[in-house]
Amino acid sequence: MKFLALIYGDESQWANATEADMAATFEAHTVFGEAAGKAGVLLGGEALELSHTATTVRVRDGERMLTDGPFAETKEQLGGYYLLEAKDLDEALTWAAQIPEAQTGTVEVRPIMEFEG
Repeated sequence: MKFLALIYGDESQWANATEADMAATFEAHTVFGEAAGKAGVLLGGEALELSHTATTVRVRDGERMLTDGPFAETKEQLGGYYLLEAKDLDEALTWAAQIPEAQTGTVEVRPIMEFEG
């Protein structure tokens, strides 16, 4: 089964991060990626630009409406994701708990919907 691990964190931490802090985070992701890749669990993943670069699209009555950013009233923003292949939710959660931001933010795990045909 495929699962998407959505990584949420406080973007303000990046604003105040030192180069050493950023290097440690990147290294932690490298360690996670190598372990998950070696185990055959990691299918992909990417980091996202900060939320202020986002644009939200809505179509109502055939008209496209664009809004800058999600600007949700929350401290944590979506910052990246990993696509995981796991035998079940428990295995996916075990891997998600090893994503570095699980210790400082939130990692949401959702099964990928499978369609026949």
